[in-house]
Amino acid sequence: MRSVVRRLFLLLLFTVIAVAIINLTVGVREKQAENAYPATGTIIELDGVKIHAEQFGDGPDLVLIHGASGNTREFTFSLVDKLSDRYRVTVVDRPGLGWSTQPEGFGGVWSSEGESPRLQALVLKQATDQLGVTNPLVLGHSMGGAVAMAWALEHDDTAGLIMVSAVSHVWEGQLDLLYRVNSNPFGSALFVPILSAFVRNTYVKEVVAGIFDPDVAPDGYLNHIGPGLTLRRKSMRANAKQVTSVRAHLATMVNEYPSLTLPIEVLHGDADTIVPLETHATPLSQRVESATLTVLPGAGHMPQHTHEADVIAAIDRAAARAGLR
Repeated sequence: MRSVVRRLFLLLLFTVIAVAIINLTVGVREKQAENAYPATGTIIELDGVKIHAEQFGDGPDLVLIHGASGNTREFTFSLVDKLSDRYRVTVVDRPGLGWSTQPEGFGGVWSSEGESPRLQALVLKQATDQLGVTNPLVLGHSMGGAVAMAWALEHDDTAGLIMVSAVSHVWEGQLDLLYRVNSNPFGSALFVPILSAFVRNTYVKEVVAGIFDPDVAPDGYLNHIGPGLTLRRKSMRANAKQVTSVRAHLATMVNEYPSLTLPIEVLHGDADTIVPLETHATPLSQRVESATLTVLPGAGHMPQHTHEADVIAAIDRAAARAGLR
């Protein structure tokens, strides 16, 4: 009996020490990341949420919405500089990512539908309203595309959409195991801190290379975007919940797409294996009469970096179709 008690005590002691080491390591890494990549824009306080946004330039309003695991740095790496001479560009951190917080009870409904693209769009719309944004073009990349579609469905003053490698439809098959583990309560509590504490830079580089494949990430990209911000526990949990829940929301949203009449420019690479052309861009262009599809031969998932001129041209086409230029 004493032997069993002793073993249980040692196991408990080991567990407590392990948890303490993990939490200490995570805390240090998160602090280092936040010091290295501070908020560079304005923090807008709404009902139970803080949204980080940054504005550049003058002209018609253009809002840029990043994808999964991203932040405003996705667009400030290069694209914003090429647009701010003729647009007032507003880049935002989606709720729970970057320097934006995960809302709690926003409008009394966040607790039950916190990952909804519609509610993300509502939060971001209210934040950009405070910055004076009116009648904007809205660009959504990857997961940000679902939020951009929700923005257009909910707000009639949207001038146009630019969907870049964007998620817009329900897909078949399972998500990556990491998303499924990190989005359930057990995995979120146990594995997220371990990943946050011990994931290596080599793994991060491999993930980024896979996202860009078959293209190559531009020099300096990884250092600019601040992967440490993505690896914070709160960001990993928010991202996993958003990704795993979006299909259920899209299943409802797609039925409303045909009602949209605003200009929509759809830009997608035919070598994108993360958000496949045939699953998202093609049916969107067929379902919405005002959607125009441009296929980028041989392009992967990140044309805002690898085919920047094509993305800018799509923005300019949307602006011209909307009568903004």
